[in-house]
Amino acid sequence: MSKKPLILVSNDDGITSKGIRVLVSVMKKLGEVIVVAPDSPQSGMGHAITIGETLRLYEEDIFEGVEAYKSSGTPADCVKLAKHYVLKDKTPDLVVSGINHGSNTSISVLYSGTMSAAIEGALEGLPSIGFSLCDYSSKADFSHVEEYVYKIAKQVLDHGMSKGVALNVNFPPKRNESIKGVKVCRQAHAKWQEEFSERFDPNGRKYFWMAGNFVNFDKGEDNDEWAIANNYVSIVPCQYDLTAHHAIKQLNEDWDWTEL
Repeated sequence: MSKKPLILVSNDDGITSKGIRVLVSVMKKLGEVIVVAPDSPQSGMGHAITIGETLRLYEEDIFEGVEAYKSSGTPADCVKLAKHYVLKDKTPDLVVSGINHGSNTSISVLYSGTMSAAIEGALEGLPSIGFSLCDYSSKADFSHVEEYVYKIAKQVLDHGMSKGVALNVNFPPKRNESIKGVKVCRQAHAKWQEEFSERFDPNGRKYFWMAGNFVNFDKGEDNDEWAIANNYVSIVPCQYDLTAHHAIKQLNEDWDWTEL
């Protein structure tokens, strides 16, 4: 009998979120599951790690038949703790993060705690996936995506993935029509245009509240924003190497480094 794959589950919405319960339920059909997730919501943390403060880790009994821990740290901290402490001499066959309540398409991948957990897995050389549903409600309906979560995770387990790559998977919200299929695509050229509202607390002290609008500049039909808008699952392969490789030649040929 072949050994079941070991699957590490984390997220950024916290260990009690509906999304992680759905993800754990699906992953149990594929292998042995261990959960290490934040003890509270960590959205927008990016790839932050805890330095200079204590990290707490407590065992939790909230997923039937699943070893689970909650941590005071960030999503990236959770994967580090899992890899180097919880799992000890065991290596996960797959790291999955989510399912996030809200979109992580386009530029949001840089801010995403969900994707930071997946990318931390990729940093460790492990096949990793971040799953997000484009519905911010805490009571979001995940029923239409469970089949896709299973099939995508199984594809990675069956075929492997390039080292240093994490998949950023986004699902459209539940609509009247069924999801049309899957698009492997690129990150859309879009951004948040922030606004800061100046306010005052009851003691008269000034504070700011960040708001703004998401603006999509991309007119292509090969990106994640287009896929979601047209009721497809988007899959964007991401890497942690942020080198602008196309700019190296320009810097070497056009700039005069002898003047520096």
